[in-house]
Amino acid sequence: MSTVAPAGPESGKRRPGPDAPPPRAATSRARLAAERLVRWAVTAGGVALVACILGVVGFIAAAVAPLLAPAAVEPSGETSLGTAEPAAALADEHRTHLAVLGFDGVLGIRRLPRGELVLERRLFPEQDTPLAGAASIAGGRFLSGATPSGRVAIVEVAWSVRFDGARRSVEPALGRTVSVELDPGAGHLRAFAAGASEDLELVTVAAALASGRLVLVRLETVENPLTGERTSRESRQEVEAPSGIERLLLDGEQRNLYGATDRGGLLWWRIEPGGAILVAETETGVGRLAALSLLLGDQALVAGGSNGSLDVWFPLRGEAGVGRLARVRGFPPHPGPVRLIAASSRDKSFLVQDAGGTLGLYHSTSNRTLWRGRSPVKDASALLLAPKNDGAFVLGRGRAVCFEVRNPHPEVSLGTLFGPVWYEGHEGPAFVWQSTGGTDEFEPKLGLTPLLFGTLKGTAYALLVAIPLGVLSAVYASEFMDPRLKRWIKPTVEIMAALPSVVLGFVAGLWLAPRLEQAVPALAIAAAAVPGFVVAAHVLWGRLPERLRRAVPQGSEIVLYAAAAAAAAGVAVLVSEPLEASLFGGDFPAWLSETRGIRYDQRNALVVGIAMGFAVIPIIFAIAEEAVSNVPRDLVSGALALGATRWQAVRRVVLPTASAGIFAAVMVGFGRAVGETMIVLMATGNTPILSPSPFDGFRTLSANIAVEIPEAPHGGTLYRTLFVSALLLFAVTFLVNTAADAIRERLRRRYARL
Repeated sequence: MSTVAPAGPESGKRRPGPDAPPPRAATSRARLAAERLVRWAVTAGGVALVACILGVVGFIAAAVAPLLAPAAVEPSGETSLGTAEPAAALADEHRTHLAVLGFDGVLGIRRLPRGELVLERRLFPEQDTPLAGAASIAGGRFLSGATPSGRVAIVEVAWSVRFDGARRSVEPALGRTVSVELDPGAGHLRAFAAGASEDLELVTVAAALASGRLVLVRLETVENPLTGERTSRESRQEVEAPSGIERLLLDGEQRNLYGATDRGGLLWWRIEPGGAILVAETETGVGRLAALSLLLGDQALVAGGSNGSLDVWFPLRGEAGVGRLARVRGFPPHPGPVRLIAASSRDKSFLVQDAGGTLGLYHSTSNRTLWRGRSPVKDASALLLAPKNDGAFVLGRGRAVCFEVRNPHPEVSLGTLFGPVWYEGHEGPAFVWQSTGGTDEFEPKLGLTPLLFGTLKGTAYALLVAIPLGVLSAVYASEFMDPRLKRWIKPTVEIMAALPSVVLGFVAGLWLAPRLEQAVPALAIAAAAVPGFVVAAHVLWGRLPERLRRAVPQGSEIVLYAAAAAAAAGVAVLVSEPLEASLFGGDFPAWLSETRGIRYDQRNALVVGIAMGFAVIPIIFAIAEEAVSNVPRDLVSGALALGATRWQAVRRVVLPTASAGIFAAVMVGFGRAVGETMIVLMATGNTPILSPSPFDGFRTLSANIAVEIPEAPHGGTLYRTLFVSALLLFAVTFLVNTAADAIRERLRRRYARL
């Protein structure tokens, strides 16, 4: 008789079977709190890491941003000059005094900003005024003026700086005066130029007379080395000159004379002991040249035309004394005829004013218009840039307006950083990095293109060595090597990654480079012989009887391959010497230079490729071997079961499946090579040139930062340009890694179905 269980609250529930899992225990509050804490900690760590990276990028960007900032030019005050009309002016570097030579022949020094007259000297009698012209010479140490009758005076203006505790005072002084009589009876003086050495031992004056002659007078003081007696001698030459000369300029060395005609012609004479020789005559095609000035270094001419044009010309010296004047750069034209040009005594910038009152600040090398605005002195007769480039003066009748100038990095633009630039003394545009020179007149060349090229060149040669060896050795170690041997080989190769790069660079620069110079043919022969010998050894191993191969422990064939590689290297060394003697005259580097015009630099891309490849191989090997080893063994076993050979299984199954990891290994190696510093710093000549030749050196972005940063003034142009290098290096690695990650993910999805 069956019985029915009484109904109760549990009667509707299904009882668990004997195989049902035990009921889940409720998660404790402590575990939940620990999980939340860990999650928050991991999230905070990730956010902090991203913030640190963004902070580094922000810091670099903040250091780079001022490079491309526009100049700021603002009026800061006005000074009274009396009733005279200024012809030329000088200022001390602290802008506390202003020396003004007026057309009335009087030189006065006034204290700024009130304009009190401190010193005054009349250079010419009243009957010889107004002056025919005036200018500052010798880097702003002298003022020169000329009368229409042919009298020229050069006077020294000195600034003595004294300190009384923290208080600075500047005391001006008027030094020696040198007077030159050109030819009082020759007629009206149309244009003149004067030059003087810093000690006034050599003075040169050139003048174009109304009669059509060019007069050249030189005063030279010579000291007898035995008696100490000083004697002065004067030489005078006259040469025929083109008519209509209105402007003359003399360079600081007093060896080159430039002129401009009323027809727009530009002239260049070279001053020789026998007189002035006309080197070049060029028609500018801009009408009358109303203003002409030499930039710092006297290697560039700025010419302003009556049509408002503003151009920079280079005097280029050819062979056998043949020269030419080349128009190198042009700036946006002014709305009116250019009247005044004032060159900087610190860099290649210059200030320009036209007849309509437009004032502009420019820089020659960067071809930048730094600032343009309206001049407060429309009828200005003189312009001046302060010695430190932090101020400017626009002078007109009875007044001088002072300007504050903030223009810390005028020589940098995107064009100068990455494009070809026509630098002074060069025959054409070029990509150049040369940050320092022997004098202050040196024009810094901050082109980053040779450095970027060198970075990619060094990376390419390193990966050319590292990728085949790293990837193939990883595949061999994972798929063919005996596991017992692999337990020794893999850690050994990975430990190689811990070798300091400075040690590798030291060995490469001091030991490998000189030996490689003597063994270039042997290296080329070995590069072809080693793979051939190894393949031959593999074929020989495959033809051995099966019984003999089984008698040898698995993986021992690597000894045969190593012996084959060593034999190939030995054969390459033995063959290279007679081959070099018969084909290259016994000296391959000399033959390369004499017959092909290719210079062999001892520290070159081959040395870097081998040394840096040795540093990158362990990284590529470790990541690639891990990717190959993670391929499911079922796939390999299935391929072998279907009749595929071991190599067919690797080529058709393993490599496609592991391609994402192998690609990631190559990209990590790329990043390691791009950022390498010490190896390329010590194993190359650090020559920033654009040469794809493996026998030339190069300079990378990272090595350039290491070389230049100790000498870069904080906040200066070079300092900030090095930050541009760092930003460029970061951008290259970031873009490559981003693209690599996208490709890796695509490969992973493509072969995930396997």
